[in-house]
Amino acid sequence: MTEPAFPGLEGMVALTERLTQLLADQARAFEQHRPQEAAADLPEVTRLTAEYRAGSAHVRANPQVAAAASPQLRARLITATEAFEAVLQRQGRALAASKTVTEGLVKAVAEEIAVRRSVGQSYGPGAARRTLATAITLNQRA
Repeated sequence: MTEPAFPGLEGMVALTERLTQLLADQARAFEQHRPQEAAADLPEVTRLTAEYRAGSAHVRANPQVAAAASPQLRARLITATEAFEAVLQRQGRALAASKTVTEGLVKAVAEEIAVRRSVGQSYGPGAARRTLATAITLNQRA
């Protein structure tokens, strides 16, 4: 895969604003417990993220690009970048919450499966039940 061409600072502002909007939409989808909606824009988010990474690297490697820009353009880029960073934090919180809920569900299902699969070791009033170990019940992180 080739590196995307540098879009210029105007292009970086537009790219950052578009990526910010898509990530805000994804965060909203996770917050509203609709992750399937977040998946719909994943290819575009991936493409824009690669372009953003390459453009940011270009600006860092060539500070004269930003220095030559008008103060208004630099201010717009800074504002767009600050909004982008705020949305990244919001999305991170939404993803962490979704992950916690998902892991809790997986653990509850695994425990229920383990209970249903348990077998008696012996007969009698004091007989202990032995649970069969499964991959999901052994992984205590889930």
